[in-house]
Amino acid sequence: MPSLFLLLPISLAAVIAIGAFFWWAIFAGQFDDTNEAANSILLDDDGPEAERGAASKGGDAAGGN
Repeated sequence: MPSLFLLLPISLAAVIAIGAFFWWAIFAGQFDDTNEAANSILLDDDGPEAERGAASKGGDAAGGN
C-alpha cells in the first residue's frame, strides 16, 4: 500500500507531462505538414558518383576478394 502512495502521483505527473507535451506539439504546428518532411528523406540522393565510389571501396556483398 505505501508504494501506491508513491507510484500514483508519479504516474499522474507523467500522464500530465505527456499530455502537456502533446498539447504543445499540436498547437505549435508540429503536425501541420506530415507529407513533405517524410518524403524529403527519399529525395536526398548523393548522385551516381557517390554510389560508384561506395561500390568500389566496399568490394562484393559476400566479403570475397
